[in-house]
Amino acid sequence: MTTNTMDHDSVASALCATDVRVQTDAGVEILHGVSFTLQPGRILALVGESGSGKTTAGLACMGHFRQGLAKGTGTVHLGDGEMGNILELPAAQLRGLRGKTISYVPQDPALSLNPSMRIGEQITETLRVHRVGATDAERRLRVTEVLAEVGLANDPAYQRRYPHQLSGGQQQRVGIAMAFACRPSVIVLDEPTTGLDVTTQAVVLRTIDELAARHQVAGLYITHDLAVVAEIADEVAVMLEGDIVEHGATDQVLFAPQHSYTRRLLAAVPDLAGKRRVGQVEAITGEQPLIVPGPHGIPDSTSTTPLVDDAKLLPGTMPRTTPADTAAETTPLLRLRDLSLSYGQHKVLDGIDFQLREGESMMLLGESGSGKTTLSRCVAGLNDAYTGSIELFGEQLATGTRSRSSEDRRRIQYVFQSPFSSLNPRRTIAESVGVPLQMSGINDKHRRRMLVLEALDQVRLGERFMDRRPGDLSGGERQRAAIARALVNAPSLLVCDEITSALDVSVQASILDLLRTLQTDHNMSMLFVTHNIALARHISQRLAVLQKGKIVDFGTTDDVLNNPQHSYTQELLANVPAFD
Repeated sequence: MTTNTMDHDSVASALCATDVRVQTDAGVEILHGVSFTLQPGRILALVGESGSGKTTAGLACMGHFRQGLAKGTGTVHLGDGEMGNILELPAAQLRGLRGKTISYVPQDPALSLNPSMRIGEQITETLRVHRVGATDAERRLRVTEVLAEVGLANDPAYQRRYPHQLSGGQQQRVGIAMAFACRPSVIVLDEPTTGLDVTTQAVVLRTIDELAARHQVAGLYITHDLAVVAEIADEVAVMLEGDIVEHGATDQVLFAPQHSYTRRLLAAVPDLAGKRRVGQVEAITGEQPLIVPGPHGIPDSTSTTPLVDDAKLLPGTMPRTTPADTAAETTPLLRLRDLSLSYGQHKVLDGIDFQLREGESMMLLGESGSGKTTLSRCVAGLNDAYTGSIELFGEQLATGTRSRSSEDRRRIQYVFQSPFSSLNPRRTIAESVGVPLQMSGINDKHRRRMLVLEALDQVRLGERFMDRRPGDLSGGERQRAAIARALVNAPSLLVCDEITSALDVSVQASILDLLRTLQTDHNMSMLFVTHNIALARHISQRLAVLQKGKIVDFGTTDDVLNNPQHSYTQELLANVPAFD
């Protein structure tokens, strides 16, 4: 968090939003008189659940309203207010402001980058459009400067790269460089670290904090991650159903919250230490508390065969599993043997061996590019280029889904990270959730509808969402619909690829509670891919840490977190944002 010694009350504000109201085209008000002030060099975090109005408020600061929404009353002024009310400016004048005076960094870096343009040229174009720099030489100099500021290579070869040649974290840093290139007075950051691993997230947060302080930029940081708020924000405003219900200094809001809603939000934050166990973590609506693994949930059995081939660990890594006893072995639900995959000379997976029992959850951890998502896609049959074998209940699976039986496909269900790309925008939510049932031969429309409704109820959506389309839902609501689609067919193995990254803490708590309940009631196994290590004790019995396609640390969740053997695991844990 930036430490700014100046008396910010005496400094002219960079942006002042007063009684801002936003309504639907039908006249229903969804933002009810929101007011806040942004100060130079300081960051205000806007937090709340999905649908609370925080993104709508952030976009209103730029005079932008999503489809179906319209401005109501209220004012937004920049600096000394000479420019007038942003909400009343003509479109041409707004275009001149956006990107130059007030910048925006979206949640998905792909949305801010043109896939057909080299990254250096994209930043140069931003400078050219806003007439920053008298010559191309001056603009090129600014490009190298801002790339260095965000911790990226700034040589000509790097500037000639296309977005697809960068990792997600690198793309996001390019987006931040573009946002800071014109030296704006205000920057709106909409969940900019949601899809990033903890190491990259730490770099991005540090970059934002340093640039805001160095260039005296006022930041509006929209997020549902309260641990990140503790790291970066000077002030916090908590939103609930279109209203700000609490606003104050970060320490006051996080450690001495006044509003009951803020206290419930904080109670739903998963912690790495696992202190908030059963009865302490609950959803905002008062649903069942989170079920915690280990001694408080499903027994963590370690008395059968080892779950990983010790020879496949990197040199120097200590095995953590208990040797096989004399009891008869049980057939694991899932077994991977010497799984490898390469793209040309680049080895993405390098001899992965482990097994997963029925009713057990395993978390796959690692930075972007470590191979965890590639591994999960191989298990689901979405990537068939691997060598080695994958067995389900002792039977070897065909490499790709097209070659697998319908029963094998039903038994393994995959939930993608991005609900934006996994849901058909032309289908209703009920139609999308019902597709797996049709593929399983359930032709009775009434029965399908009842099963779909049950699945939607489980993920806190319900009947009112059945006839909506993805475009009518928030990001968190879309992800819940995607999870319902995977659960509707009662799979044996659920492969979860960053499924909570787009969810606010209360919905995340209810989703984890749902998954753990299903695991207990139906003996369902889970392979849980995530960069949110704080979830570990709340969802998994075992951890596998991947680095460059190899398992470098493996064991029970408590063992790995309490006594990490590999330096890579230690670095990951050191970068986990947290507040106590």
